[in-house]
Amino acid sequence: MAAATGSRPHRSSPASLWIRGQMYNAFFGFDAEPFRVNPDPRFLYFSESHREALATLVYALHQRKGFIVLTGEVGTGKTTLLNALIQKLDPGVQGAYLFNTKLSLEDFFSYLFDELEIEPVEPFRKSAVLHRLNHYLIERLRKGQQTLLVIDEAQNLSDELLEEIRMLSNLETPQSKLLQIMLVGQPELDEKLAQPNLRQLRQRIELRHTISPLSLRETMEYVRERLLIAGHDNGEIFTTSALRTVYRYAAGIPRVVNVLCDNALLSAYVRKSLRVSARMIDETAKDLDLLREEVLPEQPAATPSARDGWIRRLWSGRRAQDELGA
Repeated sequence: MAAATGSRPHRSSPASLWIRGQMYNAFFGFDAEPFRVNPDPRFLYFSESHREALATLVYALHQRKGFIVLTGEVGTGKTTLLNALIQKLDPGVQGAYLFNTKLSLEDFFSYLFDELEIEPVEPFRKSAVLHRLNHYLIERLRKGQQTLLVIDEAQNLSDELLEEIRMLSNLETPQSKLLQIMLVGQPELDEKLAQPNLRQLRQRIELRHTISPLSLRETMEYVRERLLIAGHDNGEIFTTSALRTVYRYAAGIPRVVNVLCDNALLSAYVRKSLRVSARMIDETAKDLDLLREEVLPEQPAATPSARDGWIRRLWSGRRAQDELGA
């Protein structure tokens, strides 16, 4: 018994994550790992804030709002929300998703043209690039189609590139914007946009929304629902006290909830316990340095390239469906 108590999990290398998941999956009767950090549509959970944000974004796109801003703390589910938004878009909406925000002006337009499948301008001349982009957008508008540019991690954009993006909102007809632009980022994005030199861009923002962390009730629902989706009989592995403790450490941030619960399940597995107690959560939080409010995830968050590829696959799937239906 003493050996089991002392056998607390430690941080594993990425190569061992799959093995670790399989270890406790069989023990708890899971069909899948319930708290993987990587996005999985099966585990989609929408809090009240997420539902409100999605409704707001869908409305903004239907009304052809020019500039839209979405912010939220790291791990609050902004990428999950973008996934849900893409699924709800009308077939006539073509999107460009930009994740790498540390680009030169030429690289930015090169990436944008590649995403929209526009023939590039060589050699690069800004006037020619804007002319070709304007022509492309007008043709889409004539066909009743919309074009959306989503820029993730927008708080990292340079002031110069933000100004160029603002200028893109000048591409319009008397009746409609040719390009809708959505800036997505952490709370620092709001601080950046508040700068006096970005006043003109700030004045063009027609709609903004901030995703709030989960409440205590939502955190408890979130954990139980993920356990059920993973194949557990009743979703009651974590005691009520344990769930309250999870909320205290994670502060309602879904990604931190995932990391903490995943490691707590491993701790319970090592002890051969089918229940996770508040004490196990405390020990796990200490192992993860959450006591110092430093999130050191056992499972890394999606890397920029992984997240970028995931969103692009969603757009590609929509394009393929559009072509089949044409």
